[in-house]
Amino acid sequence: MYLARVTGRVVATVHADGLTGVPLQWIQPLDEDGAPMGAQRVACAAIASGPGDLVHFVDGREAALALPDETFVPVDAAIIGYVEQAAIGARDLAEEG
Repeated sequence: MYLARVTGRVVATVHADGLTGVPLQWIQPLDEDGAPMGAQRVACAAIASGPGDLVHFVDGREAALALPDETFVPVDAAIIGYVEQAAIGARDLAEEG
């Protein structure tokens, strides 16, 4: 599992089989200090999430398994939960979004 901040929504006019109706979110992975780590990426949202939310996501085969109805879909990352609190010293990453 990895930490990320949702930065936007993605709209696709054509979907792969099994991804119709699955929301796509633009996410920025974060390091252990809450700083951006690497390039932003697109993730399927297995939960309802939106811009500004602090979330955790999985990638690889686990991402495809996280979707509720499909197991063999071309997915590289999936948002699987909210992060309600992530404290780094006196900072709470969940409140910074």
